[in-house]
Amino acid sequence: MEVCKNYAIFAAINGILEGMTDNKTGLTLSGLDPKRFESVVDGKQTHLCVLTNKQGAEMCVTNYGGIVPSIMMPDRKGRWANVVLGMEDIGSVVNGPEPFLGATIGRYGNRIAGARFVLDGQEYKVTMSQAPNCLHGGKGFHARMWEGEQTDAQTLVLRYTSADGEEGFPGELKVEMTYCLTDDNEFRIDYKATTSKTTVCNLTNHAFFNLAGIQKVTSSVEDNILYINADRYCPIDGVSIPFGEKAPVEGTPFDFRKPTRVGDRIDADCEQTKNGAGYDHSFCLNKSKEGELTLAAICEEPVSGRTLTVYTTEPGIQLYTGNWLSGFEGQHGCTYPRRSAICFEAQHHPDSPNKPQFESTTLRPGETYTQTTVYRFGVR
Repeated sequence: MEVCKNYAIFAAINGILEGMTDNKTGLTLSGLDPKRFESVVDGKQTHLCVLTNKQGAEMCVTNYGGIVPSIMMPDRKGRWANVVLGMEDIGSVVNGPEPFLGATIGRYGNRIAGARFVLDGQEYKVTMSQAPNCLHGGKGFHARMWEGEQTDAQTLVLRYTSADGEEGFPGELKVEMTYCLTDDNEFRIDYKATTSKTTVCNLTNHAFFNLAGIQKVTSSVEDNILYINADRYCPIDGVSIPFGEKAPVEGTPFDFRKPTRVGDRIDADCEQTKNGAGYDHSFCLNKSKEGELTLAAICEEPVSGRTLTVYTTEPGIQLYTGNWLSGFEGQHGCTYPRRSAICFEAQHHPDSPNKPQFESTTLRPGETYTQTTVYRFGVR
């Protein structure tokens, strides 16, 4: 992470330090102290990298888990706020009650039923991290140290090699992610991965968005207005495993094909909202061809006017409404109660290795896994 560590020198030479930190206090625009993110985890140095664009927006990233603890965006009146839930020091990131805040998720995002799957006739047993299932790869990529290279003010490249057999998954998987904060106020992620043995791969980012901005008691997202470009979704059982059906959203609480307030049907008297304790389901995105970068969702926070538009090459997006957030303390004394965040996890559908009717997550030697997801911020 040496390039990231020495980025202040690079930035000063190129005249782009202004806006990256407060020159008097050394703090970021979001009020984070980069020194509080310096530690040693698993024998490797942790750092906080700061990305800035020409609009004055800022995004902070730590090489532990590729975690994004802050994204500063303006509202319709030009007031800046951090629009993702995050912690304010590396100790809280590593040991906090919610390990997935803003994190990279892999080797397999979401759930694998029974923490097992069969691949080319061989059964693999993986870490049972949320009994009886494997969730987010066990001790997954969110809890691993990544090598980072900040190539300019707006771009960070993160690399991680997952060993053959790590958490039970076959094959050495080499992963590279490029984070870019574009001048259009987009957080763009480009992923690629290769394997030494046939394996499964399903990567995503788990940012917990609150477009109102984090607050002393961070507000509920139930007043957010949401559109999802999906005619179908994946119903789940009582332990959040899809049945394998892609069911129509029409006539259900999962129909967001017209902009709808998130809270209007979140507690509907419906087996599916009960199984997810709200929304925690994969939506089957409308696409004309596999792998194209298309619109997935649009979310608007009506008071601030901030909007978030999501594009992805993935076939699905997991909508999660922070149903299990417990009110713990995050940055600057802000608390994160139940449903104070909304997540758009672009990915393949849960339990795809055990559901041949879903799009395949199998990756073989000689192939390259690729994915692009874009989170575009705006105001209305």
